[in-house]
Amino acid sequence: MPHVQGIVETALYASDLPRAAAFYQRVFGLDKLLDSDKLIALNVADRSVLLLFKQGATARSATLPGGTIPAHGADGPSHFAFAIAAGEVPAWREHLQREGVPIESEVTWPGDALSIYFRDPDGHLGELLTPGFWRNY
Repeated sequence: MPHVQGIVETALYASDLPRAAAFYQRVFGLDKLLDSDKLIALNVADRSVLLLFKQGATARSATLPGGTIPAHGADGPSHFAFAIAAGEVPAWREHLQREGVPIESEVTWPGDALSIYFRDPDGHLGELLTPGFWRNY
């Protein structure tokens, strides 16, 4: 069987693209890879891409010169997790507070991993996760 090498993209759907992008740029330091009226792509640690789609913009398939992108989308809040170093948890708490991002919850997991949960401007549930939760992280 061929092997998957990782997750390249994670998609979130935003009611206000500039507001959503500004949040991720300001709070997490993500830089833009692409900026259009329907999509803003942000670089995550030079390993993956956070795609912010304008809500409803992908409800129909899009035909491009190279092929067709099938319709996609989501209703309601989605969830994603950013990897953080265990030693940076206090710094992340302080940073979120300074940026006006309320911490919704924290969970200490068996194996000493820690999750810090927050919401983005569209209500998506973000998580900052330290190593030790999954056997591969």
